[in-house]
Amino acid sequence: MNNIASVIGGGVIGGGWAARFLLNGWDVRVFDPDPEAERKIGEVMANARAALPMLYDCALPAEGRLSFHHSIAEAVEGADWVQESVSERLELKHKVIAEVQAAHPSVPIGSSTSGFKPSELQEGAADPSRIMVTHPFNPVYLLPLVEVVPSPVTSPDAVEQAKGILRSVGLYPQPVAKEIDAHIADRFLEAVWREALWLVKDGIATTQDIDDAIRFGFGLRWAQMGLFETYRVAGGEAGMRHFMAQFGPALQWPWTKLMDVPELTDELIDTIADQSDAQSGHLSIRQLERKRDRNLVAMMRALKQQGNAAGRLIAEHQRTIMPVPEAGNPMLTQARMVPVDWTDMNGHMNEGRYGQIFSDAAEAVMAYVGADEDYVARGLSYFTVETTVKYLAETHAGEEVVVHSRVTEGSGKKLRCFHEMKRASDGEVMATCDQLMLHVSLETRRTCAPPDDVAAKVGALAALHAEE
Repeated sequence: MNNIASVIGGGVIGGGWAARFLLNGWDVRVFDPDPEAERKIGEVMANARAALPMLYDCALPAEGRLSFHHSIAEAVEGADWVQESVSERLELKHKVIAEVQAAHPSVPIGSSTSGFKPSELQEGAADPSRIMVTHPFNPVYLLPLVEVVPSPVTSPDAVEQAKGILRSVGLYPQPVAKEIDAHIADRFLEAVWREALWLVKDGIATTQDIDDAIRFGFGLRWAQMGLFETYRVAGGEAGMRHFMAQFGPALQWPWTKLMDVPELTDELIDTIADQSDAQSGHLSIRQLERKRDRNLVAMMRALKQQGNAAGRLIAEHQRTIMPVPEAGNPMLTQARMVPVDWTDMNGHMNEGRYGQIFSDAAEAVMAYVGADEDYVARGLSYFTVETTVKYLAETHAGEEVVVHSRVTEGSGKKLRCFHEMKRASDGEVMATCDQLMLHVSLETRRTCAPPDDVAAKVGALAALHAEE
């Protein structure tokens, strides 16, 4: 039986929460009086289904069940978690929280608020100990950060429960030690936003100039190093102390107007809106979202390959959902979506990536016979010495594929596999690979006989796969 998440408020953020939980195997119950809520969440779900699976090298858990309800009480029935994502009006949030706690007193409640402190949300609540801020970032189904902000009266057990739930769906719960207006991240964003408004108002930069400065420069650094680590590197071998000594005096210079906010006159609003239209108005919001999602997938998969920041988090989450290989005739060794960074100038999967997916399939066979990461750490493995790949049909980003593998030779030092990659939707064979591997010692880098237990499992698979 699936866990249940209740999402109260089905806008951009609420829809993103629904997608994050649903695609990680939770049932999601939604309440939103907007008659368009089902359509809007459906569109967000379509984007999420096309993007989130690309982050992983295995299939996500079976999708949960999405349902829409006519009341808060109905939506929170049986819920393990409630995510409040209504408009930023404190009286509305108080009303929603009161209705949730009247219907389900024990359920933990997270609020997506970007500005209110948890103590403000708890005012007048029947049980303030179950209420906290869990502030995400758009798109919630891709970006992992969630600021978890308790008040002094929030139950520590409820906070730990919340962190566990968030981690289980691949999110990064960032604890905030003391409640403060706008938490941590939005305070940075607000500072940058204020300075950007001045730069536009004073005619120094356009909206595109500012966006280019971020996306072609420090934005990429921040994505994988953050602020302080970036500046530490800027200090060179002498480190952060040198950086502070060298650049600290600049804090006294009039570089920014951080505490001096420009008046948002009609003229300034029109200038910003017109420049933004010129910059991006040729694309619809959905097109911009898809562009954003594919860029984020490619960036985070690159970070995953390097084991850094958000990429490390994805790899850790992947290990918790990666299925254990099972014997079969044939074996299912891969089930995944083709990611956007696997395509080439022709728009289809690059031939080198077929080698990647067949290599991953072979590693699943190796794991089954005991030649896994621990085995490699002991100094033994199988090396590929020969492959023959046949490309039978085009494969495109976003397609779900499976690989079925058979051991066709499994005696002595040899492990030969025959892999078939198929389109999951119709079973068409898109490519095949005949792969010969030899058992080696990583110490000598030469072939050697495998231990008896591994040899026995290889032989058993070969015998199973020889059966018609």
